[in-house]
Amino acid sequence: MNSTNPTVSPPSPPPPQHLFTSIDMGTNSFKLLIVQTNPLTKSFLPIHRLNDPVVLSRDSPTSISPHSQSRALHSLRKFKSLILSHRIPPHRVRCVATEALRQAENRNQFVETVLNDVGLQIDVLTGEEEARLVYLGVIQFLPVFERTVLCVDIGGGSTEFVVGVGGKVMIAVSLRLGHVNLTKMGVGIVEMREYIRRVIDESCLRERLRGFEVVVGCSGTIRGIEKAVFSGYGSDLCNHLEEEGYKRDWRFGRGELSSVVEKLCGEGDEEVVRREGFFGRRAEFIVAGAVLLEEVFEALGIEEMEVSEYALGEGVIADSLGKAFGGVCDFNGNARWRSVMRLATRLNGKKRMNHAIHCANIAKEIFVGLRKCNDFNVILDDKDLEYLEAACFLHNIGIITGKKGYHKQSYQIIKNGDHLYSYTVEEVELIALLTRYQRKKFPKLDRAPFKNFAEKAKRKFIIMCLIIRLSVLLQRSENMDLQEFEFLESTNSFKLVVKQQSQEPLVISSQDQAEGKSDALQLEQEVEHFKRLFKKEMVVVFPS
Repeated sequence: MNSTNPTVSPPSPPPPQHLFTSIDMGTNSFKLLIVQTNPLTKSFLPIHRLNDPVVLSRDSPTSISPHSQSRALHSLRKFKSLILSHRIPPHRVRCVATEALRQAENRNQFVETVLNDVGLQIDVLTGEEEARLVYLGVIQFLPVFERTVLCVDIGGGSTEFVVGVGGKVMIAVSLRLGHVNLTKMGVGIVEMREYIRRVIDESCLRERLRGFEVVVGCSGTIRGIEKAVFSGYGSDLCNHLEEEGYKRDWRFGRGELSSVVEKLCGEGDEEVVRREGFFGRRAEFIVAGAVLLEEVFEALGIEEMEVSEYALGEGVIADSLGKAFGGVCDFNGNARWRSVMRLATRLNGKKRMNHAIHCANIAKEIFVGLRKCNDFNVILDDKDLEYLEAACFLHNIGIITGKKGYHKQSYQIIKNGDHLYSYTVEEVELIALLTRYQRKKFPKLDRAPFKNFAEKAKRKFIIMCLIIRLSVLLQRSENMDLQEFEFLESTNSFKLVVKQQSQEPLVISSQDQAEGKSDALQLEQEVEHFKRLFKKEMVVVFPS
């Protein structure tokens, strides 16, 4: 591995005009979302999320108490600091508030205080507008644009119901039924169910919501319940996850929900400890949320619910993109990329997803740099970059089955799982192969499955394979600032400049290291691959 200290200009972060931010001031928690947008496809990639359990209505359901205001301001100051660090202009930031602020008697005073203290203008949404934005978020995640979909979003202070099709809302209903408010009633499960049924009956919800083809849940509470179903929380099967594995999609049925609710409503210290261990800070309100969802299933005759990782925050982003691009935004566009993100989000935890984002950013920088030099007898195009980025986001999903040989498991999941939407069989195979050969043995193109590849396709594959191998290796580093790197070309060499966060030696946390390969050796091997292919030196630079 070569290391020098030349004078170089520090690379820039993503242009601020490509970054958008949403802040969702919910009754239970405040959520910050920063995304990087693609102006050509109007798609977006979440690059930073922050969730703060403020519980705005903890002290009073009708006003924002001084303690709640203090917690809120502290949270929003953190958010604002992060926004400023990314240099995001104010017109790319939208801050919305929901039920707790809708019902607060001192709403105007609170909004003014936030503006004066933090400099954020709060948009207090009506229930119907909140429902519309939730729907926009859902269709960014699931391929339900052309179907009539009922979206259900259980919040801390209210539950939103919206029926939409083709990007347009047909009907939106907001009920003052939320897991925080229901929990604070301090009643038993029987009384809580009776109250929920009464509110649903009085709203005429059954009569108003008709004609939907598919039901989607999209709140943190519903995602928590789906995770519980996925993990076998309501069953006695210890090996539930291993049996179902990656084959289970984002959905659960009425019987599975009932099993989880029955377990959650169990009494005794053992169940409380189990609940807190599984749901974390959400454990305080999960019983009320689960009971509420079961009553919604019963009232509307729902047999199965799909689950969206995206909700209000992403809907705000989608709406902002539409306005930023002159009111023209294809909310059904880029379905291929959304299917990649859906699978990556499904099988990567938060930490692994962050690693995947870093990996994709490094790979893109190297890809763009190599494409500029264009002296290796093949033209790299935007589709090749799409395949490479998809492989970066999916390279570590196989870890869900265990660390050993996870690259092979990633290959099997992508190739055989029928997860990638609108990709051809050949494209799926290419992405899967990139994840298969992102580590361990370097591919030999004269063997299966490459024998049927045309020479041009083989050349492209080996270039992308080199890029992903180096990117995966570098993103594992524990002491690099992976938001600052640059790929340069000179007459005799390529140069990858990476800013280190400390002066400590390069440390790469990986399964390979545990199996006897040092970080330096791995990096040297990838540098040699570059040299053999491009006939140039590959220099990795860590400037002090």
